[in-house]
Amino acid sequence: MPLALFALTIAAYAIGTTEFVIVGLLPTVASDLGITLPMAGLIVSIYALGVTFGAPVLTALTGRIGRKMLLLGLMALFVAGNALAALSPGYGILLIARVLSAFAHGVFFSVGATIAAGLVAPDRRASAIALMFMGLTVAIVTGVPLGTIIGQTFGWRATFAAVAGLGVLAFLAIALLLPAELPESAPARLMDQVKVLGSGRLLLVFAMTALGYGGTFVTFTYLTPMLEEVTGLSSSAVSLVLVLYGLAIAAGNLSGGRFADRNPVRALIALFAAQAAVLVLFAFTAGAVVPALVTLAALGFLSFASVPGLQLYVVELARIHRPAAVDVASALNIAAFNLGIAVGAWIGGLTVASSLGLQATPWVGGLMVLGALGLTLVSQRLDRHRLALAA
Repeated sequence: MPLALFALTIAAYAIGTTEFVIVGLLPTVASDLGITLPMAGLIVSIYALGVTFGAPVLTALTGRIGRKMLLLGLMALFVAGNALAALSPGYGILLIARVLSAFAHGVFFSVGATIAAGLVAPDRRASAIALMFMGLTVAIVTGVPLGTIIGQTFGWRATFAAVAGLGVLAFLAIALLLPAELPESAPARLMDQVKVLGSGRLLLVFAMTALGYGGTFVTFTYLTPMLEEVTGLSSSAVSLVLVLYGLAIAAGNLSGGRFADRNPVRALIALFAAQAAVLVLFAFTAGAVVPALVTLAALGFLSFASVPGLQLYVVELARIHRPAAVDVASALNIAAFNLGIAVGAWIGGLTVASSLGLQATPWVGGLMVLGALGLTLVSQRLDRHRLALAA
């Protein structure tokens, strides 16, 4: 693999860290800014919404900019967003800073996979894309716990300053390692995206993605205060639990691809059913340390195991219903993942603020995943009907 790929991996690591590290810092941020936990949870939602709506529009608007120049600009925006977060005097400025970082996130992954594939021979493109996305997985396993420790020790602003430093490193790596001339594909037009959104079958899968992936974020967003207040763990212990959760996510992401290879719909039905059951179970096991950790490991595995199947399924359906816009459909499904994060974090905040409280977030998230399961069963029936008509 060319060294240029590692520049993309470093950037993906920095972006993955800034996206998820806030989960470990919510109590610290809420206490320092004098806001409630649900208000702090909106920091997660606003970032995810920035990715959801910023990525398609900005990717289309920046289609004519040279790829290397675009990546350098995105990393500069990323550094600026995290530096502003580190310097933010209050809640409003912090939200603006998160939106800036989210815009960089969305466009980077929209164009980064294409760049990674163009750096290697055709028979190594999948491996090149996997190497770039490995930065996200490693960020969940290491960046989030380390960022949480930094925030708990030196204050949450120090965490964002450290992430801004990672962004500077990624900027330099891209400037030094990426070739000046990179292969470019035709940019996705906004009209192409509108056409994809006009397909009811694809909208159904986007809804499956948002509910199935977002259901976990009802509780994951508030995992740190839940482990501290309900399970009774110390702040330092929570950082170690986040490592366990990250390892489970990595294992689930790898295994999920194998589950989905033969029949993505069957795999999704089984995974959503198991995910909903484990979320409901976590509401009962959260009060005891060992059962909570076992349930949490299972939840981490299942929460990302459905990702490859959802992405594969939307590509398969796009080839049937919108064959001229398969890449656009794939990109919009990424937006659906982030919409799920935003909605899940928002619903989690409503749950925490209500009389139900923190301990209800897992089973509320389980209801969202059950909704995804129901939509998957509907989609399976529609597939069978289409095949029957074709026969």
